[in-house]
Amino acid sequence: MNRSVTSVALILSTILAAPALAQATRTWVSGVGDDVNPCSRTAPCKTFAGAISKTAAGGEINVIDPGGFGAVTITKSLTIDGHGTQASILSTGTTGINVNGAGIVVNLRNLTINGGNSTVGSGIRIINADSVNVDNVTIFNYAGTGTVGRGVSIESSTPNARVSITNSIFYNLGNVGIAAFPAVGPLLLDVDNVRIFRGADHGIHLGNNTKLTLSRSIVSGHPLGAGVALNLAGASAHISDSVLSNNRFGISSGAGGGTPTTRLFGTVITGNTLDGLRITAGSVFSHGNNAIVGNAGNETPTPPILGTQ
Repeated sequence: MNRSVTSVALILSTILAAPALAQATRTWVSGVGDDVNPCSRTAPCKTFAGAISKTAAGGEINVIDPGGFGAVTITKSLTIDGHGTQASILSTGTTGINVNGAGIVVNLRNLTINGGNSTVGSGIRIINADSVNVDNVTIFNYAGTGTVGRGVSIESSTPNARVSITNSIFYNLGNVGIAAFPAVGPLLLDVDNVRIFRGADHGIHLGNNTKLTLSRSIVSGHPLGAGVALNLAGASAHISDSVLSNNRFGISSGAGGGTPTTRLFGTVITGNTLDGLRITAGSVFSHGNNAIVGNAGNETPTPPILGTQ
């Protein structure tokens, strides 16, 4: 009799515990939430880190009202969307968002990431992922140098990884706005309608086997670096309808070795304090409809100027 009662109790406890272990495809955080909650719409969590464990792979974390939701590490396919409110991460002393999961797809939308002038960490660090999409994200106030102090640091170890950055603003950075140094290439990097300004080093820095498409963007105010710098073999950039101004160089090609290739379409390169184009190695080709003027020196693309073919 006692054995039967015990068996029934164990079955009931398992059934009752099952919902608590289940992960939801959509969860919620709130400035007045609590991470002991199930992260539902009516009982939201307090932080992104608290919501991660209760969100299923491929699911989405939404933000109900303004708040600071803390740094987070993402290891599975996931969307974090702060649409409609002030969704902030204050990450003093650490990186705001780490992405590190083999084969995962991550979407980061409508977020503000503030480094608090910390000399440690970057806004977003991509260590491993198949695809990361960053849309309407503001990153600022990271004061670090070396391998930190970056707006977005891409160090992917996945071949053919894809990173898309759109409708975003990066500023007041001690290092590089977007640094792309994949451990394994090629990396496909698309940057559209992005503003990168007031940084100490390069606006965009491309390492080995990084393929950049930059369009409708402004990269300005980097006194120690280039608007776009390409280093090492296999790096390439297609730049269209953009402005590279008031940097040390508009474009720096091949300073770190290799023979990178840049192609320009409808782009303005002006006001740079040393050279509009600094071609140490590699090539910078012009479509013929660019304005490379008003720099301290070197206004000439790699010949020949390309036609419409």
